Amino acid sequence: MAQGAASSSSGAGFLVNVMPLILIFFVFYFFIIRPQSKRQKAHEAKIGAVQKNDNVVTAGGLMGKVTKVADDHVEVEIATGVRVKAVKNTLADVQSRNAKPAND
Repeated sequence: MAQGAASSSSGAGFLVNVMPLILIFFVFYFFIIRPQSKRQKAHEAKIGAVQKNDNVVTAGGLMGKVTKVADDHVEVEIATGVRVKAVKNTLADVQSRNAKPAND
């Protein structure tokens, strides 16, 4: 009879020991993993929708206007007559040509 009581209390003890780990997992998921994946999807959508005449910023800090778009790279004019090719995945930000400046 004593063995039956011991096994039921050990099952409850296991649940009490595992509960903090489950709680930590949910906190990490809802506060770290989920928001990061949303930001990444939004960034990928913005990069995928880049068009000619959009202003872009590369991960290296170069700013310019898109002059040509291909499947995996874009041509960016960083100064008058100076054009460079950049891989789409290295674009940090895309500002649409229809975007209104922040100062106005």
